[in-house]
Amino acid sequence: MKLGLAFADYAWDGGAERMADTLKAMSRTADDAGFDVIGVADHVWQGPHLGGPEQPMLECFTTLATIAAHTRRIRLMPMVAGVHFRSPGLLAKTVTTLNVLSGGRADLGIGAGWYEEEARGLGIGFPTTAERFEQLEDAVRICRSMWAGERGDEKPLTGRHHHLERALNVPQNLTRPQLMIGGGGEKKTLRLVARHADACNLYPGPDLGGKLAVLRRHCDSEGRDYDTIEKTCIMPFTPRDAVSADELADTLRQIAEAGVTRVIGILEGRDQVASIELIGERVLPAVEDA
Repeated sequence: MKLGLAFADYAWDGGAERMADTLKAMSRTADDAGFDVIGVADHVWQGPHLGGPEQPMLECFTTLATIAAHTRRIRLMPMVAGVHFRSPGLLAKTVTTLNVLSGGRADLGIGAGWYEEEARGLGIGFPTTAERFEQLEDAVRICRSMWAGERGDEKPLTGRHHHLERALNVPQNLTRPQLMIGGGGEKKTLRLVARHADACNLYPGPDLGGKLAVLRRHCDSEGRDYDTIEKTCIMPFTPRDAVSADELADTLRQIAEAGVTRVIGILEGRDQVASIELIGERVLPAVEDA
């Protein structure tokens, strides 16, 4: 099993004046420890699960670019990009730029988005759920088109909500970004995973096996090899001591037995560098062979 980290809680010790240094320390610690990926939440307000909009929040791609400058090997992705924030052509270009400037380490996590209060608060369009899922399929098709060949396939592309007259992308990615679709919706999201994605992103729990079974059925319907899709889960990582770190390792081994190959841990708390160190020392070695 591979382990990654998700940066979403920015209520760090030292506040805004120390944020740059804290992000640098977290990124370098994760890179040196051998984690697979750093994901960054794609929001402009903090979510209600972490205290709400009055809590600090950093913009996703600016943060990812800063992480890229302080790391050497770890992969980078938004966790996950909301389709309502950017036009798909701009999103594809933004990921490509991060990929090129990081030496080929950028991937794309994408989803239909949520948090209407955030969008309305800052004047960002927030279509209906049905429209956002249509936009999601447009976006993954456009990204695939722009990432094809040496400079994109350069053909016009028309979706339900977006039209590109020329899918041109120069420079092209150094390595093709993995495309991960987040969410466990059985009728729409997992069908889109089977149709378009390199990876899914689910929550662990009693329904995990059922979700994977649904994904397998969608793969059969779409003529897709289920085994070519990376099975990813996201969950909180909040160990405070060696005992809780060992308990986390046991939980992750159980998740691996269900067929999950990568877990991305959401870090919380004021001293996340210490959490990264603890997970890297106690958990990462314990699950590498799971």
